Amino acid sequence: MSTEKPNTSKPTPPPDWKAEIDKHWQRLSQRGSDFYQSHQQLFGVQKVAAVAGAGLLVAWLGSGWYIVDQGNRGVVSRFGAYADTTLPGLNWHWPLPLESVKVVNVEQQRFIEVGYRDSGRFAKAANIPQESLMLTRDENIINVRLAVQYQINNAKDYLFNVKDSEATLKQLTESVERAVIGQHDMDFVLTEGRSEIVAEIKSQIQTAMDRYQAGITIASVNLQDAQPPEEVQGAFEDAIRAREDKQRLINEAEAYSNEILPKARGASARLLQEADAYQAEKVAKAKGETERFDQLLVEYEKNPAITRKRLYLEAKEKLYSGSRKILIESTQNAPQFYMPLANAEAQAAGSKHPVADLGSPDNSGEAAHNHKAAAPELRPSRSKP
Repeated sequence: MSTEKPNTSKPTPPPDWKAEIDKHWQRLSQRGSDFYQSHQQLFGVQKVAAVAGAGLLVAWLGSGWYIVDQGNRGVVSRFGAYADTTLPGLNWHWPLPLESVKVVNVEQQRFIEVGYRDSGRFAKAANIPQESLMLTRDENIINVRLAVQYQINNAKDYLFNVKDSEATLKQLTESVERAVIGQHDMDFVLTEGRSEIVAEIKSQIQTAMDRYQAGITIASVNLQDAQPPEEVQGAFEDAIRAREDKQRLINEAEAYSNEILPKARGASARLLQEADAYQAEKVAKAKGETERFDQLLVEYEKNPAITRKRLYLEAKEKLYSGSRKILIESTQNAPQFYMPLANAEAQAAGSKHPVADLGSPDNSGEAAHNHKAAAPELRPSRSKP
């Protein structure tokens, strides 16, 4: 038989949350009623109004706290007049309507566009003819697009000295641009004068803004485009090509001149040096001949006969030194003997045309005739010294 006892306990009913909530609410209401009965004097109308007023005053004073981010300046105005400029950080001012604060970014790079509007990164800039068309000094119309980059350097001057600084800067830029363009010719504006014109426009704009005390610094002025009107674009492009061809030909001529002139100068210097050397050679040779003649004159004065004989022999030696003909003088009608000395000399000198053998009986006449035609016969003078 089993020894377990049967479970005779009843199941626990679920809690009644509604009854619990009602019980706690009644308890809380009773406590509030008891507190009101015991402190009834604190809930008068005047005291409640005072507490509400104090809360509103605290909230009003708390609304004067503001934060200035890095790179900005807070300009505080009291009843519309300038009061103070605050630096980045947490600051406080008297709330409205006593004081107000305007935060100005003094590090942001701002732009204005004159003559066009850049609508987007991939969209074509829209042209504004009433701003871009202007007259040059030579009475030509030109289409100019200008972009000005500026930065605020004084927040107080930017807000209080000029009513609308950006609109003022734009109108001033357009006025200065027309004045500067009107002082130059069209070709100068479109070609080499761009940098000069941009620098002049920037200088005049900055001078005017400083005179206005607008609190603006001009960072850069960019000449985006400068072209003649569309009606004359073709003719102007032809003129530009002609000008480029002219400049190209000038450059080629200068290059040729730079190549030829140094060579001519070098040849001229070489000829001058050769002439100087020739002059020095001739002068030195003439001086040497003069000195030799002077020395010979001295010897001649000492012994004229011997000197004359020696000069005669030297002249004959010099005269016959280049001749190949050999003469043998004979006082009788004996046969002439020719020795083949000419052939020996020709072979020794390596001549390409050796002289014919004069000793051969067959060609002795022909060889003598040819040799006579090649070198004229030289005979010594018979004059006595």
